[in-house]
Order: sequence, then structure tokens, then C-alpha cells
Amino acid sequence: MTIQSLHLRDFRNYEMAELALSPGVNVFCGENAQGKTNILEAVGLLSTTRLFRSGQKRDAIRFGAQQAEAEASFFAQRRDMTIRAVIPSAGRVQITVNGLRQKRLSDASGLLRTVLFCPEDLMMVREGAAARRRFLDVALCQLRPNYARYLSEYHKLHENKIRILKDAEEKPSLLDALDDFSFRMSMIGGHIIRYRAYYLRSLMEKAQIIHASISGKEEQLGYAYRTVSTVTDPFGTAKQIGTQLWEHACAHRAAEIAVQSCLSGPHKDDVELTIGGQSAKAFASQGQVRTCALSLKLAERDMFFDDSGEYPVLLLDDVLSELDARRQDFVLNRIENGQVLITCCEPEKLARVEGGRLFAVSGGTVTTV
Repeated sequence: MTIQSLHLRDFRNYEMAELALSPGVNVFCGENAQGKTNILEAVGLLSTTRLFRSGQKRDAIRFGAQQAEAEASFFAQRRDMTIRAVIPSAGRVQITVNGLRQKRLSDASGLLRTVLFCPEDLMMVREGAAARRRFLDVALCQLRPNYARYLSEYHKLHENKIRILKDAEEKPSLLDALDDFSFRMSMIGGHIIRYRAYYLRSLMEKAQIIHASISGKEEQLGYAYRTVSTVTDPFGTAKQIGTQLWEHACAHRAAEIAVQSCLSGPHKDDVELTIGGQSAKAFASQGQVRTCALSLKLAERDMFFDDSGEYPVLLLDDVLSELDARRQDFVLNRIENGQVLITCCEPEKLARVEGGRLFAVSGGTVTTV
């Protein structure tokens, strides 16, 4: 899978940019705040329909412009494809694939597959559960389009249920619809939990091997998937899991009304990571945290390859500066195959990467060096 060209118009600080990319390594060099990360974010938007630095898509519109545009021509699944995103100042984001507008954003998710590794990911181990859920969701939405649809519907149901719980004090009649939302969330949640459990099992098998290669076998990487307590087997059928979620929701109905919050469901899932049997979040050193995050990201890349026979586009946003020399070498030695986009303030650190293409980024302008 390779991006052949990238077109930006009024995206972040780019009034206009046309990039012809190498199928190998592409390095974007420049000082801070010049627009290097914006290029990676545009690619991420076309891949996941999300901005990885901001949940508000309107933030991508250049100051004074009416809309932002990003378009990529890429080769995947043995054919040439084009995907385009338009972010208007008002209204919904529009996605077109090969000139055809998509009815739902999730329909375009996973066509252009990417794996992003940014400095924030190095702290994924220490952050709260939301960061680890996001890590799972971004990958699964690309790998499994049905998962993206389930997750989108679940989020909408969750928002509506929260609105009912918060407004029911003034309008008690709203509670008449509460059970309907809880039941539907439970049934959709059964699919989400099952997808996560299977993905995690395969991902961690790969991550453990990579982790051992970096740190040595004396520091074994482990995990535990934490979901709703009534779910006895996350590998069961979606219907079985959904029924158990519904039982939990019924048992906590009064409590949810009292606190005006949704207390149970996969929106609270977590992945407990361990190193040598101890909690990585609580006890890991900074070096161990970096090794753990790096192993997870590289394992994610391998999962994509196993699924399609194609490496996803690897996006490295100023990560090498956060890694010591040994870990830098490990990353660079594992990106011999597939396309890579790297942002870097110090190009001399990439002297070990042969071939590819070097771009200079300054003030929203990109030039080939």
C-alpha cells in the first residue's frame, strides 16, 4: 500500500500543497511549528476520517478559509484509488472515494490503511483507559469496517442515553425510552467487546515477540482485557456477551438515573499491560514505557500486513527524538518494507535510511530537497 500523491488545500497552515511521494521512506524536515505534522494529520484523516490532534475537524480549516481539503492517490488491493475529504466550516465532513461520495464516514475507513506513532503514544501506557481504547479503536476501524459501524452506532446511542439521564429530572417521561437505549447499546456492545478480545489476543502475541527482541526475554510483556464484570467470556458470541451486558445495565438502572451517567459498557473498557508481572502503568520505568509502546505500534503494523498482505503506511511523527539510539535503530531496521512518512527536526538522525525522498517544510510550504 503506497500513497503516490497528496494534495492539500486550506488544510491547517497549507494554502496549497502538491506532494509526489516515494514508495519507500519520505522524510519531512523543518523547524517546529512549520507544518510537518499537518501532512501526517492529513493522511491520517483520509485513513481514519479523524484528526489525531483534535477532535474538532473544523480546526483543520486554514484561518480565513471556508473549507479544508485533502486528497490522496494511492495504490492498494492491486488497484489505483483516490480518496478525498472536504471539511466545511459548517455541515458534515464529505468523503469521496474514486469520485463517489460516501453516505457514511465509516464506509471509507480502512481503504487507506495507516499506523501512526507519535510522541503521545509513548505515554499510552501511563495514561488512562481512554488512550488504550483509542489505540484499539483506530486499528480495528481500519481492519474491520463492520467494527467501525458498530462503534459509531454505539457512540450515538451513548450520547442519547446520557442526554436522557441528564434531562430526566426535569422531564421524567424521557425515562420511558431509557431501557430501549440500554438494550440496543448492550447488543451493539457485544460485537465491540468480541472484536476487541480477538484483536488483542493476536496483537499481543506479536507485541510480546517484538518486546523480547528489544528488551530481552527477562522482561516479559503481558496483558489483561478488562471489560464489564458480568461478561464471563469476551470470546463468546456477540449475543451471549450482549445479554450479559444487558443484565448488568438492568442491575445498575437505578444507580445510573441517580448519578445521571452511563455506568456500564465497552466505553469503559481497559487493557492492563504488565512487564515482568507488574503493572506497567504503575511501575514501569521511562525506558520500559517506551519499549512497551514501541512494541505495540510495530505489532499493529504487522497485524495489518497479516490481514491484507500489504504493509500500511507508517506515520512517524517526531518519534525518533524521543527514543534512544538502540530503539531508533530497531525502528529503522523494521521499516525496510512498506511506505513510511517521517517528520524530523534533525535529518542527520536519518542518515542510516537509504533511498527515499527528503522534503523541506517551512511556513506551510514543502519543497523537495
